[in-house]
Amino acid sequence: MENQQPKKGKWKGPESLANRNGRPPGAKNKNTVAIREAYQQLVEFNLENMSTWIAQVAADNPEKAVDLMIKLSEYVIPKLARTEVTGKDGDDLFKNLTFEFGPSVNDRILDIEAEDDI
Repeated sequence: MENQQPKKGKWKGPESLANRNGRPPGAKNKNTVAIREAYQQLVEFNLENMSTWIAQVAADNPEKAVDLMIKLSEYVIPKLARTEVTGKDGDDLFKNLTFEFGPSVNDRILDIEAEDDI
């Protein structure tokens, strides 16, 4: 008897509901969305507890409490990506850049000493 099962990956439903292009780029998987929402609710419902827990850790080990806060902040504040600024063909944009902040400290000391001699 022939196997009547459809081939793996072949759409089994009505053609009008078939998504021939697949999930659009950036679209979230349903399970991923559900897990993130559950985790968000868990955190929101325990904000007061988290403050208490961190305070308890800080009483024994302030360094560990700060480390926990930093780790938690990564979920709220996005990390900044490092960006290298270069000129055409990777040239250094700042190779000829100089700063002048006025007279040197030594020149200023000499000026003050000269004023005192007057």
